[in-house]
Amino acid sequence: MKGRLCGAVAALALAAQGGAAGAQTLEDAAAMFAARETIRHASLSPSGNKLAFVAPFDTHGEAVFVVDLTQDNATPVNILHNTEIEADIDYCDWATEARLVCGTYFNVHNGVARLGFTRLFAVSADGSDLTQLTRSLSGRALGINQDGGSVVALDVEGRPGHILMTREFVPEFSTGTRLANARTGLGVEEIDIDNLRAARVELPTDDAVHYIADDTGRVRIMIRHPMDERGVLGAQQVFYYRTRNSEAWERLGEAQVDAQSTAGFYPVAVDSARDVVFGFEDRDGYAGLYTIALDGSGRREQVLARGDVDVDNLIRIGRRNRVVGASYATEKREVSYIDPELARLAESLGRALRGTPLIDIVDASADESKLLIIASSDTDPGMTYLYDKGTRRLGELLPLRDQLAGASLAQMTPVTFPAADGTQIPGYLTLPPGTSEARGLPAIVLPHGGPSARDEWGFDWLVQFFASQGYAVLQPNFRGSAGYGSAWFGRNGFQAWETAIGDVNDAGRWLVAQGMADPAKLAIVGWSYGGYAALQSQVLDPQLYKAVVAIAPVTDLELLRQDALDYTSGRLVDRFIGRGDHVRAGSPAQNAQAFAAPVLLFHGTADQNVEVGQSRRMESRLRDAGKPVTYVEFDGLAHSLDDSTARLRLLTETARFLEGALGS
Repeated sequence: MKGRLCGAVAALALAAQGGAAGAQTLEDAAAMFAARETIRHASLSPSGNKLAFVAPFDTHGEAVFVVDLTQDNATPVNILHNTEIEADIDYCDWATEARLVCGTYFNVHNGVARLGFTRLFAVSADGSDLTQLTRSLSGRALGINQDGGSVVALDVEGRPGHILMTREFVPEFSTGTRLANARTGLGVEEIDIDNLRAARVELPTDDAVHYIADDTGRVRIMIRHPMDERGVLGAQQVFYYRTRNSEAWERLGEAQVDAQSTAGFYPVAVDSARDVVFGFEDRDGYAGLYTIALDGSGRREQVLARGDVDVDNLIRIGRRNRVVGASYATEKREVSYIDPELARLAESLGRALRGTPLIDIVDASADESKLLIIASSDTDPGMTYLYDKGTRRLGELLPLRDQLAGASLAQMTPVTFPAADGTQIPGYLTLPPGTSEARGLPAIVLPHGGPSARDEWGFDWLVQFFASQGYAVLQPNFRGSAGYGSAWFGRNGFQAWETAIGDVNDAGRWLVAQGMADPAKLAIVGWSYGGYAALQSQVLDPQLYKAVVAIAPVTDLELLRQDALDYTSGRLVDRFIGRGDHVRAGSPAQNAQAFAAPVLLFHGTADQNVEVGQSRRMESRLRDAGKPVTYVEFDGLAHSLDDSTARLRLLTETARFLEGALGS
């Protein structure tokens, strides 16, 4: 089995995106790293004999491939594809051995705000009988249907070929008819995937936002997020459960939420055998994984918690999403398995795949005898494998980034550096490939997005591109980052921007103080909140960085608040930003006169996360202040700029801009 799919996928990927190994020129290197992932989502069929995966198509589209794993040298078959720039095929999972359920996402601007829509469809494994599962609204509908449904369970016990999916009910104009729908809210339906007959499982509830089924396919948890009379989300989510033998909903608890954080027990999965719900909760300043019994006793147990970082990811496998462990990130991400067999297997796989220490079990056959595994590292973008428990055979399937096969990639090293107040800030340092001694290099500080996020050890296409061009790259997990507990997160990277941006600037000072970076060749680059941090670094210290690149950045906190008012989450965003003098002082567009370094901006016009008006305002304010600025706008692209042509331009223009500004 080893390598039997790689050649076919390589040909598809290279033809679609123009990737090339052994790059020498800037354009060749940029093309390699700008190419989108060869594999974007993968799923095993119930038998484990078929693989479905979503791959890039053209520069911005997606294609769905199916391959028969029982055949040697099998060629993936393209069963469908999408070319729409503002729509994406996110995933395709096997509902049965013959049918797939796929999810799509797209967004449109209605003249007031940019709205996101999801849709579900089913398709046969040969590409035939493609049918939308999301119900179309009638002409009497009094609203729109943004939520096209999500899969609650791929497997309903005792009813093969049936799935559970949510359905958003929209009320209808009723004058002159008794057939109009008067219900509103989110409910759940059971769908026969072959004939598409639907049976209602959960009546719609006005403020329901999510349902969780146990591993038998029975809905056990309902999450509600109440709105006020204006349709604006409040700051509280409420959780309900039902016992094993009852249909009645009982109160489980509640959590306080804002735009990017949650305080309280947040349920994520149900184990029917143990009759418990797994959830994350902050205790003693760090998030951990806990269970609450669903028998009415309310008994709580700790599954995994630490005193240095948050436990933030639940590990589930198979068609029934069986909970097998949890993970957390210290210097590197680590997994703690509660399943002894998988713990032993992971240990043996780690020994077998010594050069790729990040091992992720992403799917399994119905009986879990076959596992789909992805192994990766900082210098390995990732390879998918099929492991057969019966034969104990590990077979190589598909590379995640075939365009980088044979490329020399740079090692990422965990480091800490001191902030101005003496606090040790964790981060990751990547030096150019083959660099034995880092002295006087051109360097880039690369703060992460979020701000409720953190960087982790592993492959990063942006970091690797800069390293390939001779730059040392430092990624600081500044205060305001997630993952290090509530005290480290503090008041978040907007309200406490001086602390967060101070840490980002101290990252640059440390590179210079260590002699690794030439102070005349020190730049800062960031995406999203990282772009905000790159720009705001000039407000604190205009002389530190000699060039600034900001991709899809927030530039004005008050504008961010105003943009959010058009959405149901407006109040949550308002709470996250806060009120006070920090709003103006913490907005780079309001402080353009402070800038000393030239600025390069990138933004997509279809960005829902950060409106394109943020970069337009930054460009305007810098020009008004007589500051050097270049702005590149990508028509129709969203926040991630998920388009190989756009990313190629982003990388090449950034490299040339830095070369010109730093003289490197």
